[in-house]
Amino acid sequence: MKNVLLFLVRFLLYLIPVFIIIISLFSFSPIYTFSSPEPFSGPDIYNPYSGLDTSGTWLRANFHTHTRVDNILNECPEYPDVVYRDYMKMGYDILTFSNHNQLTVHPCDTSLQVNVYEHGYSLFKFHKLVFNPGRMLLYDHIIPLFVSQKQWQYDYLSRNADFIVMNHPDRTIHTTSRSMRLLTGYRFMEADSGAGTDLLHWDEALSAGHYSHCLINDDCHDSGNHRKIARRCNWLQAPSARYEDFKPVLLQGLFYSMRIPDFGDGDWDVKYAENSRLPRILDIGLKTDTTYIKLSAPAHIEAWGQDHSLLASSDGDYLQFVMAPDDSYVHYTAEFPNGVYIYSNAFARYDANKAASPYVESPHKVNYLLTVLFNLGLLLVIGCCIFLLVRYFPNKKLKS
Repeated sequence: MKNVLLFLVRFLLYLIPVFIIIISLFSFSPIYTFSSPEPFSGPDIYNPYSGLDTSGTWLRANFHTHTRVDNILNECPEYPDVVYRDYMKMGYDILTFSNHNQLTVHPCDTSLQVNVYEHGYSLFKFHKLVFNPGRMLLYDHIIPLFVSQKQWQYDYLSRNADFIVMNHPDRTIHTTSRSMRLLTGYRFMEADSGAGTDLLHWDEALSAGHYSHCLINDDCHDSGNHRKIARRCNWLQAPSARYEDFKPVLLQGLFYSMRIPDFGDGDWDVKYAENSRLPRILDIGLKTDTTYIKLSAPAHIEAWGQDHSLLASSDGDYLQFVMAPDDSYVHYTAEFPNGVYIYSNAFARYDANKAASPYVESPHKVNYLLTVLFNLGLLLVIGCCIFLLVRYFPNKKLKS
């Protein structure tokens, strides 16, 4: 018994430096000096709903979906054709398959193929959707403790893709206010990805002058589970479900997102019926400096702005908010009596003579001294761990 316990202790002690080596090998990164966050400003107001056709058709979309795949890492029991069928029955028009670190072929129509994957095996669940990558990039930080490591991943991935989505910050370990104030390089955020509906992390980023659109998704891992499917979606005014048609709509922000209860609580007939008659936005836009939203049914509507402050609210089907010169941005949330939430994208101040939108590309610089010291420190840690493994464990000189 004593020998068994001694073996277990030695084995665990052996694993510690091995684990440290693995973590260190997947921690290399530049260290950045970030610009000081500044709220949106400028004489103009960006209207993501410019060109909205109030009589036009809206397409329902989910961009974060998992399926069964033919390898050891399966996160879903259903193959793509089954998942696609399940979503179409729920009234969806666009469905993209975003399995971890691999591209999934559309099971029914090659013209609807969208190349997207979820990047990351991070223990902190720091994941990103990568749309239309030139090639698969698999390197990841297993424990991304530092904002610079997260920023480098956005830079690393976005150079090789059309755009990046920040996945589920509400469920990502070590999502801090500081990181939300500093990180850039993503065009969309899954702002409602947990139990709450306050969109705090999105507001933290917007308040720091980092513009993105609110793109919320099911992140479905089992389309046969009524609790997992048709819980979040996005409504786009796009001409078709083809990527080349809805991509510009996404980048402009001409869509709104929706959080949906699990109607029927297991009664699929009720779930199908309620999903076929969801409330919607009838009109939303900007007139001079006045933003407004018009709904198809009464709801509790709120307008949110700088530093996650409630700017206005109303019970009914209409709300408007006049943006003063010092109002940096505003977005709307509507809560309906049946538990449905609608989230608009943000109207934000900018200078139209200098940029096409408030989105700014990555205002940060590499701190070369700290970068060298940080990565040399990782090499030193790896070297020390290898020395311990070679010097002590094979020769059984480990002291009790």
